[in-house]
Amino acid sequence: MEGPLRSESLAALQARVGTELGVSEWTRIDQQTIDTFAKLTGDTYFIHIDPERAARETPFGGSIAHGFLTLSLLANMAYQVVPSVEGTKTGVNYGFNRLRFVAPVPSGSRVRGRFVLKALDAPPGRWQATWDVTVEIEGGAKPAIVAEWVTAGLF
Repeated sequence: MEGPLRSESLAALQARVGTELGVSEWTRIDQQTIDTFAKLTGDTYFIHIDPERAARETPFGGSIAHGFLTLSLLANMAYQVVPSVEGTKTGVNYGFNRLRFVAPVPSGSRVRGRFVLKALDAPPGRWQATWDVTVEIEGGAKPAIVAEWVTAGLF
């Protein structure tokens, strides 16, 4: 996916502050994805890449996804449900005010993102949005991630 599926005016989005803008589709995180991420990042800790050892030596029952792997899926999740601001020349990920990895994501699980627009400011020539984001694990009692994510754009 290359970017947001739709756009809305700045005023229309400002009117939606405090509301949920959407929930993404489920995304499966399988062992192959975990192994590929481990090779890419050099994070080859056994809890991610050795399901048998992780089952024996951890309380997880098997391997788990890297927190940063799950976090990296936010961009695609946002593209599915968060509209772009009309007239934006470029948008960027500005960072996180708060980020917690609440629960592990077992290999084979499906996750999805829930996006609430917390704030939308528009100083001259740009905008900045703050999102309350929750990454849910299908069937999980707790979310994988809770975060306050900041994005920005230039007009």
